[in-house]
Amino acid sequence: MGSVLVNFVYAHAVGHAVEALQYALNYHAADPTRRIGVVLNADTPAEMATWCPFIDEVHTIRLDLFDPATDTRDQLGKIGQDWEHVVSDIRSAQPAQREFFPGLAAYYDQADAYFTGTRGWAGRQPPSYEPRQPLRLDLPRAEARSGFTVLLGGSAERHMYPTVTSWRLILTALADRFPGTEFRLLGKLAEDGRTSTTYGRDEYERLAAAVPGARLALDLPLRDQLCLVGASKVFLSPHTGFGMAALATGTPWLCLAGNRWPEFWFNDGVPFYSVLPDRARFPSYTLLGPDPELVDDEGPRTPSMSAARVRADLPELLDAATLLHDGDLDYAAALAGHRDRLLRCWGGDRSMMWSIDNVLLS
Repeated sequence: MGSVLVNFVYAHAVGHAVEALQYALNYHAADPTRRIGVVLNADTPAEMATWCPFIDEVHTIRLDLFDPATDTRDQLGKIGQDWEHVVSDIRSAQPAQREFFPGLAAYYDQADAYFTGTRGWAGRQPPSYEPRQPLRLDLPRAEARSGFTVLLGGSAERHMYPTVTSWRLILTALADRFPGTEFRLLGKLAEDGRTSTTYGRDEYERLAAAVPGARLALDLPLRDQLCLVGASKVFLSPHTGFGMAALATGTPWLCLAGNRWPEFWFNDGVPFYSVLPDRARFPSYTLLGPDPELVDDEGPRTPSMSAARVRADLPELLDAATLLHDGDLDYAAALAGHRDRLLRCWGGDRSMMWSIDNVLLS
């Protein structure tokens, strides 16, 4: 029996944990007799790996991504060295990433010196790898799905998400489209070293009071949040790593896309729809580069999350919500439609269509 360690320490957002789980699943699928382990940032919700029966060992590393003096050798010493293959996050070798995260670079240099197995990059061979396996977290399943779960925004700066006024416009329009439907408003307000929502409780309460069918679901454990998502017909949010976790419950993700990063993981068999911004009107997708100039929308706001952008794309968002809610968009059609819209968004430039397991360009 061989073994593979997916050494995937990166920023602590939920989505990066999902990346690691997908790679681990694909190595397991190629040889189910393997022992599979993962290493994650200690501030990542590593408990997600325990909801994956194909993962045998879960390890975490606590570090300061920005401290070049980071020393994780004692923590590495608690992980066995006897892995036949150690596959790491390719970002650990990219000069721009190493310069931006010197503490992360230090960790991977120390890990390279520690582990004795064959080295490689996650998602590549060797060892044998079976891409695009459907990832489903081992969580309780609802007998029937209903309603929407909604995350107003992730953990980035508050100006990178819509105003409560814009969210009221979106959710009341959805309530009109789906009379009697429940909207569970998710959020994590407590600060515990992990990611948290940058909206305040008062904003959630004002929104819940204004939207028919809205209910608050704040500060629940991650498992409970994902169980709510798994019991809903659609998960709605801007770009956020939590949306990747939502897809791992089998629930379609409707994304008000924009800001710095495009969506890059598309879970096999789970429909999705990213409403892409008109980048000429609403600059976005700056990656690690400078952010676009902020606009005035009840205070500073990124262009792609502004009220003007929300109004411009509301009809498409409502139609996409209808497709996903009614089960009229399957995975293949979702992927093909996203590929076409993304090509138009980038003016035909395919270099920005990176995705895990190269799903978009295959």
